[in-house]
Amino acid sequence: MASGHSRIGIIGTGAIGGFYGLMLARAGQDVHFLLRSEYAAVTARGLRVESQVYGALQLDSVQAYRQAADMPPCDWLFVAAKTTSNAALAPAIVQAAAPGAKVVLLQNGLGVEDALRPLLRDDMHLLGGLCAICAHRAEPGVVVHQALGAVNLGYHTGPADAEQRQRIVDEGVALFRAAGIDSTGMPSLAQARWMKLVWNAAFNGLSVLLDADTRTLLRNDDSRELVRLVMQEVEGAAQACGYTLPPAITEKMLQGTAAMPDYLPSMYHDHRAHRPMELEAIYAVPLAQVRRPVMRCREPKCFTGPCASWMQPPSRRAECSGATLRATAGAGKNTRGRSMLSLVSFLWL
Repeated sequence: MASGHSRIGIIGTGAIGGFYGLMLARAGQDVHFLLRSEYAAVTARGLRVESQVYGALQLDSVQAYRQAADMPPCDWLFVAAKTTSNAALAPAIVQAAAPGAKVVLLQNGLGVEDALRPLLRDDMHLLGGLCAICAHRAEPGVVVHQALGAVNLGYHTGPADAEQRQRIVDEGVALFRAAGIDSTGMPSLAQARWMKLVWNAAFNGLSVLLDADTRTLLRNDDSRELVRLVMQEVEGAAQACGYTLPPAITEKMLQGTAAMPDYLPSMYHDHRAHRPMELEAIYAVPLAQVRRPVMRCREPKCFTGPCASWMQPPSRRAECSGATLRATAGAGKNTRGRSMLSLVSFLWL
């Protein structure tokens, strides 16, 4: 089906789903929104995006639904809910999917497609969408968009050969570009997810632990060094798993973040609102993945340096509490090799 005639479903209309859904609808696409807590507000007042890039955007006529069973079959389904909801949302995704539907997970972390795939029909295509965007939900039906917005797509699994997979990715890219959103197809979804994890693992966890936004984290020399160390750990983990990331990715991300508006990552908002945090996808799955190649190493020296502490036993991971990490940031102590596990252990305690 040509991209101009596709029916699009948005599963999860918070900051991400609200922004991209509104942009696609403004571009003339047939967009249908599955809402739960936002339903009353959106049906009464429409969907609004207050953007520092595009200005004030309003979608008055929103095709909104409380139940997936009420939605028309959709050719594309963009899942923008948090990864913590995927298993519960799977029946709704299947219900809203047309035969041969393309499901795109606009989510953070690793392993999210692997976990959802068994819950989908065999005829459904599964893709990953990597969003580079600064946005948050201000109130029901209102999204604040501070900066960026690009979406990179990669094919995961489904009933398609290599040529068909590329066509599907190209079709998805074209949907976003027609809406004025920068988009690129990624040859390796797994590598792309590791690349995004470099930023997410550092800034999401540290924003919660240190109660700080991106500008504060980078302005202080000690917390900036913690950010750098976590990023370097993720780089090393990706390498151990067989994924080579672009040269100097950590420094480039630090520079890019410094140029962004002051931003509070999604995990910070989830923590403040007492919502489940995406600890599994952003921390637990990467830790599990990095252990597998290590177990196959013939010599211990093959996994040393910044990433060595990823292999610490659980009893060691709780040694660094949030207070210790804060003290470490203030005193400028060397946290190389333990910063990632400090984040994970404290956030789970």
